[in-house]
Amino acid sequence: MGFAHTVGGTRHVFSDLRTLLARATPLRSGDVLAGVAAESAAERVAAQRALADLPLCHFLSETVVPYEDDEVTRLIVDGHDAAAFAPVSHLTVGGFRDWLLGDADSAALAALAPGLTPEMVAAVSKICRLQDLVTIAAKCRVTTRFRNTIGLPGTLSIRLQPNDPVDAPKGVAAQILDGLLLGAGDAVIGVNPATDNVENLCRLLAMLDGIRTRFDIPTQTCVLAHVTTTLLAIERGAPVDLVFQSIGGTQATNESFGVSLALLQEAREAALALKRGTLGDDLMYFETGQGSALSAEAHHGCDQQTIEARAYAVARAFSPLLVNSVVGFIGPEYLFDGKQITRAGLEDHFCGKLLGLPMGVDVCYTNHAEADQDDMDALLTLLGVAGVTYVMGVAGADDVMLAYQSTSFHDGLYARAALGKRPAPEFAAWLGRMGLAERTPDALPAPMTDLLR
Repeated sequence: MGFAHTVGGTRHVFSDLRTLLARATPLRSGDVLAGVAAESAAERVAAQRALADLPLCHFLSETVVPYEDDEVTRLIVDGHDAAAFAPVSHLTVGGFRDWLLGDADSAALAALAPGLTPEMVAAVSKICRLQDLVTIAAKCRVTTRFRNTIGLPGTLSIRLQPNDPVDAPKGVAAQILDGLLLGAGDAVIGVNPATDNVENLCRLLAMLDGIRTRFDIPTQTCVLAHVTTTLLAIERGAPVDLVFQSIGGTQATNESFGVSLALLQEAREAALALKRGTLGDDLMYFETGQGSALSAEAHHGCDQQTIEARAYAVARAFSPLLVNSVVGFIGPEYLFDGKQITRAGLEDHFCGKLLGLPMGVDVCYTNHAEADQDDMDALLTLLGVAGVTYVMGVAGADDVMLAYQSTSFHDGLYARAALGKRPAPEFAAWLGRMGLAERTPDALPAPMTDLLR
């Protein structure tokens, strides 16, 4: 079956759903690199119009990655909730956009989420303007809990990211102190380890847990090691709060990361058995990013944004505490400049929230991309208006271990102040008890003065 639409007297034909979705995608360098992008603006408009006329129910009869070849496709198809989908089953993609902008409220969107497939939400995002992506995502409410409550209306959480080039304890501790003084850390205090082995992982986990328990901080910690390393750490009795893993939207992408759905389930069950959560048991932490499937030659001819949305189906299956699109991290080969990064970040947040996920976005870029901090300020502000669950807090916005540019602790304070947001309630209360809520960062309150000793 094919799809067609005429623009300017030229009839454009799209052979299958995968091709239609790819040609309808707003321009980005990764799709050009993959050879799946529209060849002209006219072809893109024709694909978007054809997509707008496509019934949503069509996505239940045609897959973009073969069912028999891919466990992510099987997860999407077999896990679809027909009863939840029923209220919008009669709509086209364009009609669905109109409904999302009009009658849909937070309760209706939460009930609908299990009935939506990633390809459906990717499709509607492709015919949305930026203001549509912001308006619709702002209606979505997704709340998760481990030691605090993340995602409540009017809140903006921050991941405190104290990465060090050699995992030096004092370097990590200095950044934790800096972040806590500036109100960061309610999403998670999470270290990307420079060295991924179980000994180093256990050392870092013990350090983070020691700081958390010493100051009775109502948050969770994580060392973002590979899931297999985290399983070894659990076997050794390490204080594992969250299980981290990078994931993708196809089985082959996940295999390139060294994971499968079964392995993720094993890790989740192992962490649940530790019973470390006090308010809830949402304990998985996933990171994603447009372009990873193409990097692994595992995209099956799909556009990178559709594959990214499929990664959210993987995340959804494991009730995560946090999901993070590291939107500009891979580089300009996939998102060339600030305009493409901005669009992608808002798309990812929109798609994740519609699918029922606690979406954060690492508002970031690499130094060889055509982007700068002004672009990141704009995207951070748009995401804050859109109700993003959390953003990154990196000392100086410059990650000295991963060598990319992100958002700083001060950027998080800006977003909270400008948009009237506050931290997770339990963390906000802790900041008050510690005398940090109104304190400027040049005065270290007792008993935190000896944190670096």
